[in-house]
Amino acid sequence: MVYIRQDKLPKLKEYKYSGVDHSLVSRYIMKPFYTNVVIKCFPMSMAPNLITLTGFMFVVINVLQVLWYNPTLDQDCPPWVYASWSIGLFLYQTFDAVDGSQARRTHQSGPLGELFDHGVDAVNTTLEVIVFAACMNLGQGWRTVMVQFATLLTFYIQTWDEYHTRTLTLGIVSGPVEGILTLCVIYMITAIKGGGSYWHQPMLATLGVSDFGVIPDWIYALSWVDWYIVYGGAMVVVNTLWSAENVLHARRARGQRTRVALLGLLPFFGAWILIPAYLYLQPIILYHHLVPFVFFVGIINAYSVGQMIVAHLTKSRFPFYNVLVLPLVYAVIDSAGPLMLEQFGFGWPSALGNDIYQVAFMFSCLGLAVGVYGSFVIDVITSICDYLDIWCLTIKHPYVEGKQAQLEHAKDESKKTK
Repeated sequence: MVYIRQDKLPKLKEYKYSGVDHSLVSRYIMKPFYTNVVIKCFPMSMAPNLITLTGFMFVVINVLQVLWYNPTLDQDCPPWVYASWSIGLFLYQTFDAVDGSQARRTHQSGPLGELFDHGVDAVNTTLEVIVFAACMNLGQGWRTVMVQFATLLTFYIQTWDEYHTRTLTLGIVSGPVEGILTLCVIYMITAIKGGGSYWHQPMLATLGVSDFGVIPDWIYALSWVDWYIVYGGAMVVVNTLWSAENVLHARRARGQRTRVALLGLLPFFGAWILIPAYLYLQPIILYHHLVPFVFFVGIINAYSVGQMIVAHLTKSRFPFYNVLVLPLVYAVIDSAGPLMLEQFGFGWPSALGNDIYQVAFMFSCLGLAVGVYGSFVIDVITSICDYLDIWCLTIKHPYVEGKQAQLEHAKDESKKTK
């Protein structure tokens, strides 16, 4: 399958990165650190995308540790494991931030860099959900599902915002900066406190806040995890409304219809109607095989985000279709039949059942998702590299100062001669 049409390839040469970062932490702390210290650790011969991929490997190592020490997401790990998660995530953030600086100083900036950077971030979003759930001992259940929903929605909305406004905008408090730093602190505190079970204590009591009879008992009894979910939910609502306002304002300024842009949220919410429905109908997946299902859902979102990025780079129509949602449609229909038969007297028998075949189907969906998304990544990267005459993980044409001026001078002399 061809993911970039030939007639859209020339649009790649029109690409210009546009980004606005309002974060004070980023402006006064992180960027000076990256510019004055970190960037000097990388040789000029190292490709920016290789820096991005190297940073991503730290998160992969963290996830492998989760699968070894806490595959059910509800057990305490050795303290050093949590500390390594904190260090790994911080290194990922650092490498992810420095790749842009490396691209500018090596003169390798281009559309492939944005695609590669955002694509890695899209996959990392779900991997970090797994690590965070293991850190908080959320277990396999609805809490982990809620965390993934909020996390994926935030990333999807941000990409949707960039597609319509043509500018990557980060607020005063953003996930890539303050969000990641907060997680690094949480992981390190967990290491100091000895495990994720610490976060299941009542937060107010742990902080020494006395109950003077004013605070309702149910609020006073809320654990750290509960408060985090409340806080995360509020931030998701605020960020969604803020991005929606950005998109509507940008389209009004260009004289375009505004409500049409909101249709771009349908692919995400359509998938997330099916996901909880399937998990409700199949408790065996929710409570016993949630981790591979989370990976499957993460790839669904990464594929949608990847299509949006490609559409943004090639100035194409917004991508509404995601083939990876179709297995979910079938799974929900198949699982709903027996329930309807029991509740209403009409329905159909399940072809997959509620046991081993259902689990096998879910793993097949994961395999399909890996194959489809893998083919998408390879095809898009290959198409861009071939058209722009570049390589992905190495620098094909190193920048030589003054070379461009020499070439232009030679062209001028050639014209004069003719």
